[in-house]
Amino acid sequence: MPAKKGLNNAIKQLAGSPAWMVVAAFGTYFCMYGFRKPYTAATYANAGVWGIDFKYLLILAQTTGYVTAKWAGIKIVSEIKPAQRTQAILLLVGFAELMLLCFGLVPRPWNAVCLFLNGLPLGIVFGLVLGFLEGRRQTEALIAGLCASFIVSDGVSKSAGKWLLDIGVAEPWMPFFAGLLFVLPLLVFCAMLSAVPPPTAKDVAARSERAPMQRKERLQFFMQYAPGLTVVVLVYLFATILRSIRADFAPELWRELGYKQSPAVFTTSELIVSFSVIIINGLSIFIASHYKALQVSLLTCCGGLAILLCAVLGHYYGLGSFWFMVLAGLGIYIPYVAVHTTIFERIVALTRQRANIGFLMYVADSAGYTGYIILMLFKYVFPSTHSILDLFLKISTILGALGAILVLFCWRYFTKKLHTHA
Repeated sequence: MPAKKGLNNAIKQLAGSPAWMVVAAFGTYFCMYGFRKPYTAATYANAGVWGIDFKYLLILAQTTGYVTAKWAGIKIVSEIKPAQRTQAILLLVGFAELMLLCFGLVPRPWNAVCLFLNGLPLGIVFGLVLGFLEGRRQTEALIAGLCASFIVSDGVSKSAGKWLLDIGVAEPWMPFFAGLLFVLPLLVFCAMLSAVPPPTAKDVAARSERAPMQRKERLQFFMQYAPGLTVVVLVYLFATILRSIRADFAPELWRELGYKQSPAVFTTSELIVSFSVIIINGLSIFIASHYKALQVSLLTCCGGLAILLCAVLGHYYGLGSFWFMVLAGLGIYIPYVAVHTTIFERIVALTRQRANIGFLMYVADSAGYTGYIILMLFKYVFPSTHSILDLFLKISTILGALGAILVLFCWRYFTKKLHTHA
């Protein structure tokens, strides 16, 4: 008994360390991608349905389920009690894997419905994991580590799917077997996450208490800062569209760039992007002033969008295909991750109102994924002769330039609006 008690005390002490929290959050969300993204490694060639490319239909189906969950998550994530989060994650992912089993069993094109149902529960997971990390003195670094999971895991999950295809697993069954690869590590990381203690008294003093929010509180908080928050959501919408095109059509983009497709190329490019983004956004923990940290983060977003525009320009002037994808990813993910790590976190910390960043993130996510679906539908209704690469280059130029202008507006708005809180 004394030995067991000592072990429990040691685990409790470790669970409160930033390293434990990053590993637990990163690992949990990393594994979630194993149930969401491997199917995109398949091409589903010569499998058109009702005049629609089958892979396009699958992406649209899962994304529709995912965005539906984001809208529902505004309420669910902002209201859920901390003690319910881990159990909810396991139940949601378990249902998603069951839908992948159905995807293998149900014939085309009806199995596209299974991917819609697969996306529904997975859209809630990020907010549940995020809840363990917000409101701490190291929150930016912790969430940067969490965000690295969806950058790295996007490539790794595709690599896992491609590997299964290469060893002979049929396309309809590949997503289910890819999910099985991630079941055991998911259980381990969820157990670690459940041991994470709530923020300390020093965390609350530095960052404000993060409490569940009811509908009236959500509406009141958003309306108080509506102009700035709306523009942040718009910039996040742009980043989500660009990120989704780059992620969902990665095999097609690499092929059109003339780069030999292999499982390793997805992972290698995303590792470079993720570590760069972690460092850039995570460094804001060293800025004690919430006001200055918010200003610096917004300017960093502007720098990221400038990198994106330079990558597009570089492509036209002979920049190598690999480094084009890396720089484009870096330019997209810097503002995308900054919204997660710093912008919403510091706004809540500055105002010290009853709020949580799970609510704000799900407002942004719901808008972002809805915009992506609208773009996908627009592309289908008004088909273009442009390739995926051409589309990506043109959209990157337009949204990158417009996004930079909007970020500067945000910087000006919050500088004036929140200066009394500085």
